[in-house]
Amino acid sequence: MPPKKRNSGATQSKEMKPTAENASPEKKESPELSLKKHGDKDAEFVTLCKSLHVTDPVCDRAWTLWKTVQESVDEAADSQKKLWGACLFVTVTDMDATCFTLTQVLKAVCLNVKQFIDLVRKLDVNLDTISTKVNSALSRLDKKYDVMLALYQRFEKTCKKIFNLTSDGKERETVRTCWTMFLLAKGRALQMEDDLVISFQLLLCTLELIIKRCSPDLLQPLYKSAISKIQSPPTRTSRRNQSKTKSRAVEPEVDVQLLETLCKENECSAEEVKNVYQTSFMAFLESMDLSRSPDFPQVNDVDQQYEEHYLKSRDIDGRMFFNGDETVLAPKVEISQVERTPKKNLSDEDGLLVPPQTPIRAAMTSIQLLRGDLTSSGDQPSANLVTYFKHCTVDPTQDVQKRLETLGQVFSQRFGQAVGPRCVVYGRQRFTLGVRLYYRVMEEMLKSEEKRLSVQNFSKLLNDSTFHTSLLACALEVVMATYGESSFKNGGYSHGGADSAETDVCFPWILNVFNLTAFDFYKVIESFIKADPTLSKEIVKHLETCENLIMERLAWRTGSPLFELLKQEHESGGAEQVETPANFSQPLQHNHTAADLYLSPMRPGLRVLPPESSCQTSSQPASQPTSQPPRPLKSNSLSLFYKKLYRLAYTRLKMLCSYLLSSHPEFEPIIWTLFQHTLQHEYELMRDRHLDQLMMSAMYAICKVKSVDLRFKTIVTAYKNMANTSQETFKHVLITEGHYDSIIVFYNQVFMQKLKTNILQYASTRPPTLSPIPQIPCSPYKFPNSPLRVPGSNNVYISPLKSARMSPGIMTPRSKMLVSIGESFGPSNRFQKINQMVNSSDRSLKRTLDHGSTPKPLKRLRFDVDGQDEADGSKSGGDSTLIQKLAEMSSTRSRMQEQKMKEDAESRMEEL
Repeated sequence: MPPKKRNSGATQSKEMKPTAENASPEKKESPELSLKKHGDKDAEFVTLCKSLHVTDPVCDRAWTLWKTVQESVDEAADSQKKLWGACLFVTVTDMDATCFTLTQVLKAVCLNVKQFIDLVRKLDVNLDTISTKVNSALSRLDKKYDVMLALYQRFEKTCKKIFNLTSDGKERETVRTCWTMFLLAKGRALQMEDDLVISFQLLLCTLELIIKRCSPDLLQPLYKSAISKIQSPPTRTSRRNQSKTKSRAVEPEVDVQLLETLCKENECSAEEVKNVYQTSFMAFLESMDLSRSPDFPQVNDVDQQYEEHYLKSRDIDGRMFFNGDETVLAPKVEISQVERTPKKNLSDEDGLLVPPQTPIRAAMTSIQLLRGDLTSSGDQPSANLVTYFKHCTVDPTQDVQKRLETLGQVFSQRFGQAVGPRCVVYGRQRFTLGVRLYYRVMEEMLKSEEKRLSVQNFSKLLNDSTFHTSLLACALEVVMATYGESSFKNGGYSHGGADSAETDVCFPWILNVFNLTAFDFYKVIESFIKADPTLSKEIVKHLETCENLIMERLAWRTGSPLFELLKQEHESGGAEQVETPANFSQPLQHNHTAADLYLSPMRPGLRVLPPESSCQTSSQPASQPTSQPPRPLKSNSLSLFYKKLYRLAYTRLKMLCSYLLSSHPEFEPIIWTLFQHTLQHEYELMRDRHLDQLMMSAMYAICKVKSVDLRFKTIVTAYKNMANTSQETFKHVLITEGHYDSIIVFYNQVFMQKLKTNILQYASTRPPTLSPIPQIPCSPYKFPNSPLRVPGSNNVYISPLKSARMSPGIMTPRSKMLVSIGESFGPSNRFQKINQMVNSSDRSLKRTLDHGSTPKPLKRLRFDVDGQDEADGSKSGGDSTLIQKLAEMSSTRSRMQEQKMKEDAESRMEEL
């Protein structure tokens, strides 16, 4: 329950720090802790419970949990109280009790957020201590803390550029009020408080309000001059006297000039921030009676209302960031990762130094590039795309427009429901960008198909609703990932209860919004990546992770078309395999495009269907060659799916074996054989389950028949250390319809019962023939913008220009020096210095992150628009000069552009 309302006339401390002694959210509703009932418990534990206002049931359950884990955790002399705090947090989360906030328990046990989260996870010693509900809560807190830390660090730096330091410290009170007001606005405007981009835009709105209402004496010249001249002078007025000031001229709702200055200084879209101001922020100001008043916000009122919000949310007290409190102290490793770029000892004439890549800077840069790339793309089909539509036997134009209108309304509404009140307009903005990308990628796909097939009539493809919906969903996923709204913090799971599901737009949210099956969505991913070479590495990796999630779990849900394809395959082919094991050792090569996968789901036998059949119109049905007898049909999409599935499965198995079976390398091919057999012949075991559940079960089974002591506890402990995994995978496994249990129960009651005969064969003198090992590429996708080495040089690299609108500051946050052909470079002596670096055999220009350690090799000098560089030990080019390099660069760049135009989609595949 919120604390009693303070006397409005009382002076409030500028550095208020709520402690565990503050009022608890349920202090009055919950009965007082009875000390007599807890005589069996440690007195200090009971004292801790009493200070945190916990109830008797919470105290009992937390103590039971402590006794369960006490012997298993490493307990230091001073860590017992901290572990008690962790047990209390787990208990109140599981019980949905509102006894204390996170900040209150952090203060009680003297830990910061990161330390506490790590400690709670360590309680899961028996793998059944931490529920999926608690794990989801920890993941949410972890992400929310990272977002708040990034926001405060940017806020602190920005305020130093806005406000003057004063002798009486008045600017500190102003800054504190601004930060608290922002926290309150974010809490009320957003359900998804870990949305970094919208939160930052709200922060700029709050700064705009505070700047125009504070005393001009506090402002530095840039912002003092940015305020519109029609501003009324700010005054501080008590609520009692506010009625007397109503006749004063009312200020405009938003000072456009000031807001644009803030956006320019922070590399943020002014258009988007204005929309945030006019929707979410104005609604917040109205709720605070501040929308039509020119007065500076009342410090006490803002602080009290935020405290009520904080106590209700039982979360992190964001004011602690301003106070420099230890509970929100950033771990040193986090700081070093944010500012990982070594500082360069260059003089001013060497050019502007680019600041470190912070989370907000990275997000703003990605959004700026996306919006810039789509500026020339309209909201309607281009002339070329319209031509493709008109060449179709059935013109798809009207259906495309109607579909976009319907899906646009659905997307915007669902986005607003997930992100927060009045956020539908942001959903429309995302959808508009998505439509532009959808049209652009569709056009590139059709150009590629026309070049490949020498036809222009794509009627069947362009009248396929599933293709269009999948392509649009992929475009929107790219947009949301660019805005940081779709990520994989919890391994693709979101089991934090109904509230979590409603405020989570991470993949596969978009599939649920469009009622699209994961298997259908998977068909477009690879073609989408190939059709848009401007996609960043981060976005390509994001889509690759989406593809992996589909193969691991999402495509195996009940109702997926995958099962019908598998059924048809096995009925028509009998013992014929979905994918021939002999092909495992071959690179992942195929000639299939999205058109093949959507329109020609079947191919004859093991032979690739001729490409001409993939663009058959509705009036031109595919037919078998007359010279050959009919052959059993095989699915293109299924074959490619299984090729990728096997490679993903083996990659994950190989990693797990490296953790657990390094002393038994001969087991890996045996486990793989059982694993592959299960996926091929017992695919029903994958229904509503996860690929890794079969992998862990296969490992345990082989070790069991080979008499190697490897327990499931050991397996899942190692599994948790693998990338993109979730404890949900081994704690929440389908046993029978509607019933879930642990991986151990699944193995005993399902996996072993189904495969017992096959498993026992591996203990006989005539074991099954081993399955071939798939060839594993690092990634099936080549990054078109990766730098290429200039011929004859060891340390000069170039990249194709991604966008002519990119400035050097955006292009490279990490390069030693940058040359952008066609743009001003500065004094000529900079070329001389670069030339000296290229020619120099003296490697004295070396950078180190810590003094006294072994010097690292000089990083490659790259003329790279992406600012990517890697350390290598290559020697200098000797007698080469920069002028020679530039001449070679010009020639190489021309050849690269020509090659890029000639390459078809398959040329971008990278096989290793």
